[in-house]
Formats: sequence, structure tokens, C-alpha cells
Amino acid sequence: MTKDHRKAAIAAYKERKPKAAVYAVRCAAADALWVGPTLNPDTVQNKIWFTLRLGTHPNRELQQIWAAHGADAFAIETLELFEPDADRYLRDNQLKDRAAHWRSTLGAKPI
Repeated sequence: MTKDHRKAAIAAYKERKPKAAVYAVRCAAADALWVGPTLNPDTVQNKIWFTLRLGTHPNRELQQIWAAHGADAFAIETLELFEPDADRYLRDNQLKDRAAHWRSTLGAKPI
């Protein structure tokens, strides 16, 4: 990578606007579902799978089911994607409300 390409990539990264999403983690083997909000939907799966593999995920029930059934029983999906908003407060409230909506609609637990 040339110096100009690197500078352009860094500039593009800094100018990107973060998206937000509501996602679901499913375990088909245990018939379990968790729903949560994220400000970075592109990396949420890596974050969750990493903590589960280490055994340090804060949700103990999710961690126990992961230990019992393994990674192959789990899937993650985006339920709703939000475009970047200028007002962080409104975005955060909307994200929280929509996550609660999806939890009640799907009968899911919070992650």
C-alpha cells in the first residue's frame, strides 16, 4: 500500500458515519433468542463470539448455552438498521426503544 493510498484510507475511515442496529443472537439447539442494540453492527458478532470463546461474556445464561452447544449452534442477524443521525441522544433513545420492541415481539431476552 502506498503512502497516498494509506492516507486516503485513513481519511475515509475518519469521515465515515457510524450506523446503529438492533441484532439478534439465536441458538437453534437450545431454542433461545437474545436481542440487543449496537452502535457498530459490522463488528458486533466478532465482539460477542470473542467473549463467549474466552468464557467472559457478561450474560451468564448465554455463556452457559454456548458452552453446552458450541459455536455451530449460534447465529447472529441484523433485525433493524438505522442510518447515521446528527443527534446522538435521539439515536440512542430510538435504538433503546426499538430493541425493547423487538424483545417483546420475539419473546427474546436482553443481551
